[in-house]
Amino acid sequence: MILVTGGAGYVGSVLVNELLSLGESVRVVDTLWFGNPFSAGNRRLEVIQADVRYMDRAWLDGVTSVVHLAGLSNDPTADFAPELNAQSNVLATRELGEAVADVATREQREIRFLLASTCSVYYSPVTEGDMNVQQMVEDLPIAPTANYSKTKRLAEIELLRLAERHRFFCPVILRKGTIFGRSPRMRFDLVVNTFTLHAWRNRMLTVHGHGEMWRPLLHVRDAADAYIHLLWAPTGLIRGETFNVVHKNYRVLELAHWVAETLNQHRHVDIGVKRDRSGNPGSRSYYVVGDRIGRVLGLRPERGTADAILEIWDGLERSEFGSSPEANAQYFNIRHLQATLPKAAFA
Repeated sequence: MILVTGGAGYVGSVLVNELLSLGESVRVVDTLWFGNPFSAGNRRLEVIQADVRYMDRAWLDGVTSVVHLAGLSNDPTADFAPELNAQSNVLATRELGEAVADVATREQREIRFLLASTCSVYYSPVTEGDMNVQQMVEDLPIAPTANYSKTKRLAEIELLRLAERHRFFCPVILRKGTIFGRSPRMRFDLVVNTFTLHAWRNRMLTVHGHGEMWRPLLHVRDAADAYIHLLWAPTGLIRGETFNVVHKNYRVLELAHWVAETLNQHRHVDIGVKRDRSGNPGSRSYYVVGDRIGRVLGLRPERGTADAILEIWDGLERSEFGSSPEANAQYFNIRHLQATLPKAAFA
């Protein structure tokens, strides 16, 4: 049995379906704030509607591995609800990790704990024209200060400390790039998906600020494949290790032009690109090197942005996300959280 916390989410729903297709039994623990994307009737799938902040050790019965995806997942939600961010991303991770380590020690068997971390722990400032951005690798010292990335780093530290005391506890840290692509629990608040939605709706892409910021990108299916790969990789290669998982780094302005070019070439639509310097979009930038996971495990994310852009575009054309997806808070984590936080956080 594989436990997937946050398994009804953007990455989780893709991962769970892939695990089921491989014949695995999966237990999902999720608040279901964004709904249940799974079809009923699969005997190998158990869905528990619950909040990881209020852990039940019964969730671990018969579990051989844990993929911990639950928690707040970006800067806007973390800044809007910093207490919930700390509780979900740090305290709940520590409590779950301690429970898993206790079971592993008591039963004298290895239990893997794959943590969904983020490349945003590498945030560094950039100014217009700054072409000498440091390329970030796993062993560089980091001390993030943004609410979201700080809690992700603290969660990493908590799990690695547990591993020092419990030899059967096997944590692995995955620092993923910004995810893109279609999912049963779709999001349009991620840069590739957002650009594709805006191109479809407005035939125009607006890049705020200078557009020089770097973003590492990763297809949602490559993210799921990375977790699956690590569930069965040799313990000696992964225990206590951290891996960046990235397909390619883009400057934001470059990415906007690539979305426009892809749609022009393959869907024969003209998409404009403009820059808006009137606001203050911030200066977060991070260029992340993902070579290590390939050297150690032979895993290299191969899915690029073009197919994902076209798949999302075609779904929009078929109204698969509704007639006005830009108005549906369900596709935007911060808007949904703002509407539901009093009920969701304190019920």
